[in-house]
Amino acid sequence: MTARADHLAAVQRFARTQLAPVVAGWHQGAVPDPTLLRAAAELGLFGIELPKDAGGLGFDFAQKAAVCAALAAVDFGFAMSIVNTHNATLRLHLSAPDLAAHYLPGLLSGQTAACTALTEPEAGTDVAALQTRATQIPDGWMITGQKDWIINARHAGLSIVFAKCGTGDGAAAIGAFAVDLTAPGVTRHATDAGFDQTSLGTGGFTLDAVKLPPEALILPAGTAFLSILSEINGARTYVAAMCCAMLDASITTVATYGQTRHSFGKPLMDHQAWRLTLAQAQTDLAATQALTDRAVAAITGDDPTAQILAAQAKVHAVQTAQRHLPALLHAMGAEGLRPVHALTRHLAAMQSAALTDGAIAPLLERVARLSWPGSRQTKD
Repeated sequence: MTARADHLAAVQRFARTQLAPVVAGWHQGAVPDPTLLRAAAELGLFGIELPKDAGGLGFDFAQKAAVCAALAAVDFGFAMSIVNTHNATLRLHLSAPDLAAHYLPGLLSGQTAACTALTEPEAGTDVAALQTRATQIPDGWMITGQKDWIINARHAGLSIVFAKCGTGDGAAAIGAFAVDLTAPGVTRHATDAGFDQTSLGTGGFTLDAVKLPPEALILPAGTAFLSILSEINGARTYVAAMCCAMLDASITTVATYGQTRHSFGKPLMDHQAWRLTLAQAQTDLAATQALTDRAVAAITGDDPTAQILAAQAKVHAVQTAQRHLPALLHAMGAEGLRPVHALTRHLAAMQSAALTDGAIAPLLERVARLSWPGSRQTKD
């Protein structure tokens, strides 16, 4: 086997033997054990795309997407938590080598979690509407604002915070700052929902005149927005891969149950009407997996088609999973509600996946604009 295949196989074993036995408890009040993060660190999951000389594995985006899928097949929230720390770690390495030297040991070892803070109470898809403001002062910067619905915000020690710089407005004024979330002036909170947010670590924080050193500005105004646009294509693509993994795992669970559970004297799988549900789900999964694979290849190869493929893959993967997960749960009956099975967790996670890194409507609008650039389209 290749190094990539060996690594992915190790991640799959970790998900099966260490992650799967404990995730049900997270959705019933328990919290993730920090030892799991250290086990993830031993697999290099916080440095998948970092060069080896920086302490990473030196793999590409395709490997990151495969790892995300392997973890999400067991728990979407844990996968998102891991990849968000990874992405912040990679950003530090690429944009702030001096800060990276300080933070990377903790990030790569799993001792410190990180997050990327873009979303605000009044700014989600409309990134240019964000209100967090960074003002230059004699000894650095002072940042004030509020962030919400941020993965890992409940426990992260570091955040890449996007804010408008100076008195500028619009996308061109947005810069990115490395912010220590233990600093004076930072107040954090958990963000809860009807669907459990524990493994996602979803929360937010208020920045009240938090002082930052000059080197905290890691992406100056004029470059940060372009970085957002580029990185979000990758995020949409690995979310699509996670949706495929959750649906695939659910199909396997239901198919296995259908071979052992008897009804009217024979296994459920022997009833044509019952197995057609699985066949339809499997067929649609094959189509969305093929589209997602194209998007992964485009992101990995820095192909100009990546933008439209990423949007299409996320839309198709989310809608396919949203269509079939309820039907699969129904096919399994009340047994599918037991916490030992992941169906209800995947069903809930799919609602979060649908909103993460772009909801359906704006993504379809993006597909339309990219497909027919000469037509009169409403601009984001």
